[in-house]
Amino acid sequence: MLLAATCLFGLERQLGEEIDALGYKRIDTMDGRVTFEGELSAIARANINLRFAERVVIKLGDFSCESFEALFEGTRALEWEKYIGINDAFPVKGHAIKSKLFSVPDCQSIVKKAVVDNLSEKYGIRYFAEEGVKYQIEFFILNDVATIMIDTSGIALHKRGYRRKSNEAPLKETLAAAICDTARIFPDTKMFDPFCGSGTILIEAAMMALKMAPGLRRFFAAEKFGFIPETVWREERAAAQDKILHNIDFRAV
Repeated sequence: MLLAATCLFGLERQLGEEIDALGYKRIDTMDGRVTFEGELSAIARANINLRFAERVVIKLGDFSCESFEALFEGTRALEWEKYIGINDAFPVKGHAIKSKLFSVPDCQSIVKKAVVDNLSEKYGIRYFAEEGVKYQIEFFILNDVATIMIDTSGIALHKRGYRRKSNEAPLKETLAAAICDTARIFPDTKMFDPFCGSGTILIEAAMMALKMAPGLRRFFAAEKFGFIPETVWREERAAAQDKILHNIDFRAV
């Protein structure tokens, strides 16, 4: 399975090394995105464990598209029935940069029509109620090449779940984690932040010292996906839980 993890610009190296550490093969790296290969369980493992990623997406395919017809045919040719069921919802959103197809609303409409056309042929119906599980389809068109994806994260991964409320302009948790990584946090680190504000850097440092996975306390969109067994999520959470260190000498003030 081909997956991609998105990140803030500048964090590609750290994200790539993190993906390596999880045991997956990197395929490509571009600004704000690292593509890698992994089995089905990689969806759960990546969402739970990646500190520097904003989202994990399933990459269905990419193709050249200099016209709406090319966008339609390329999208329609993908294997949508492997993921989206007859009752599932599949909204579309995306971006277009430095491409002949620059109108995002028009591209959204074309991609949606192509997916409907594909599934209509597979399921033998023309109307989809879309009342079931939500599969968020995303497209990214850059330099006339379209990449079509399904989001598995839902709420962005920088929202770890340990903070119910935030200040008006808090430091993103993924960026705070990157700062801590650069500072080289160890289980016996003594960390002082006199201008801590909401404490994001200290919290991320503590989680890093404990080797606590950032996604242990939250829910992901893909947990509702029918093609991923619930046991996968339980096993990956249990594995992450087992890696947490106890009785360390870390101190954060």
